[in-house]
Amino acid sequence: MAHRQGVPRVVRAAADLRRGTVATDPWYDPDRDPVSRMLEATNQGGVRELEQLTLDVRRDCDLDYLRRAETFVRDAVDTGEPFLVYFNHSLMHMPVIPREEFRGRSGQGDWADALLEMDADFGRLLDLIGELAVAENTIVVFAGDNGPEDILLWRGTPGYWEGSYFAGGEGNLRTPCIVRWPGHTRVGEASDDIMHVTDWFTTLLQAAGIDPPADRVIDGVDQLDWLTGQADSSARDGYVYWMGSQIYGAKWRNFKLSLIAQVHEMDAPQRLAVPRLTNLVTDPQEREAVALPHLHTWAATHLNRVLTTFETSLAQEPLIPMGAPLDHVPTKPTE
Repeated sequence: MAHRQGVPRVVRAAADLRRGTVATDPWYDPDRDPVSRMLEATNQGGVRELEQLTLDVRRDCDLDYLRRAETFVRDAVDTGEPFLVYFNHSLMHMPVIPREEFRGRSGQGDWADALLEMDADFGRLLDLIGELAVAENTIVVFAGDNGPEDILLWRGTPGYWEGSYFAGGEGNLRTPCIVRWPGHTRVGEASDDIMHVTDWFTTLLQAAGIDPPADRVIDGVDQLDWLTGQADSSARDGYVYWMGSQIYGAKWRNFKLSLIAQVHEMDAPQRLAVPRLTNLVTDPQEREAVALPHLHTWAATHLNRVLTTFETSLAQEPLIPMGAPLDHVPTKPTE
């Protein structure tokens, strides 16, 4: 997605990358069965269907995304307009298939080749920003939105943690993030503090000198002072985590309160008879039902505060309903 002067222009995307495997399925009949296609949407022309989503199209789609992003950035810089580019690379989502120019390059299989491809594609955008001499005035955020794939053929790794996407394991909740804003963000520093994905909305608005909307509850916390070194720690110390409409638990610093246990996507969710409190420093794999020998029962005070704060926000304003239009304005409870 790309924005200039507040007007969104949404480029080509796949509704579900997993359906790229359909065309090679010997039991699939395109005359009988649904056909998945690439989609393109713009503010002028609405949504239109493009070519069928096949493995070849899925393999090469990021090259198309990259070309469009590069063209958009060049046009914005040429006209002197501020820009926002959300470059949503399809990797490392399944099916993980590297483009031909990367196949075999790592010597470690398709997954590692695809990782090199993703790195190179983002490198092209960083090089472009440098070439156009706008690096000093461009905030770059490189981040994952969820944990690794659970299916063995394309399984990634959450590193130190355990879990996959579509589950409540720490390996799904804790994802990497790298930020670059020359002259503003601190260079070469790493932090274990919490920054929630919703915080980026508020933080980027603040960086651009824009006030957040005042007609609704804003979940995101402004983290600009922390990112720029004016604060020593994150402005957020916890959050509630979900799967669909179910609250799975809450985080406070490196303590986790699990209400529903599900570490991997294929695991059956299990509502716990007693909420499980985990010290993620001493039990990063979340293996122990009880955090012995200290129990850490005092941490429940902070975790309950996180949950209560969320519940209080619901009393101020209900959740945004599924499928709400882009111009939806939340309604306040009747006083």
